[in-house]
Amino acid sequence: MRNLSCREAKCLAFRTKLPYTPVGMSATPKTSPDAEKAKLVKRLSRIRGQVDALQRAITEQDAPSAKLLQQATACRGAMDGFIAEVIEDHIREQVVDAKDRGEASRAAEELIGIVHSYLT
Repeated sequence: MRNLSCREAKCLAFRTKLPYTPVGMSATPKTSPDAEKAKLVKRLSRIRGQVDALQRAITEQDAPSAKLLQQATACRGAMDGFIAEVIEDHIREQVVDAKDRGEASRAAEELIGIVHSYLT
């Protein structure tokens, strides 16, 4: 076991999170694929609820444009969070846990293409 830095020792002593992930450690514990899938489906259900509320605001409530923009922005933020989760899962499953360097490289290139198309 390696010696802890003073900062790490203080963080452990006070049971606070480190401001970074030490080398060789995972930032989040691994969860089962079924748990990940359930988490994503739950997130999508919440997003669907937000979109439905936005549609009702337009069709039934004749909401002012400021309120519509606020709700639309919330929907967009929720989708961005969903996409971030899927990207993180892809990185962990396909790049970090790849069987060999070639497989990791292919997965990384695939992800670069996806992120590029998402951002442009």
